[in-house]
Amino acid sequence: MPPTAGRWCVTSAFTGFTNSEEEGVQLTNIVPFVLEDALLKHGGHYSKGPDWAPYVVTEGRLVTGQHPASSEPAAREVLRLLGKS
Repeated sequence: MPPTAGRWCVTSAFTGFTNSEEEGVQLTNIVPFVLEDALLKHGGHYSKGPDWAPYVVTEGRLVTGQHPASSEPAAREVLRLLGKS
């Protein structure tokens, strides 16, 4: 079933910027919401690695990275999923 308007679609496992990483770059009062809290609040299965270390979560065909340092391992994971590793 497609998501309805105004409803978050966060039933999968995710990662993204952590609260402490947002605090570390002094953005918690600038961004409209902190991702870690928002995903957890809306039922997401959020996980994280150490701050600023590459961290990737894969669930099915969905690949998410914790922050820009996760770009390369996330790309490798996408290639693996495509059978091109």
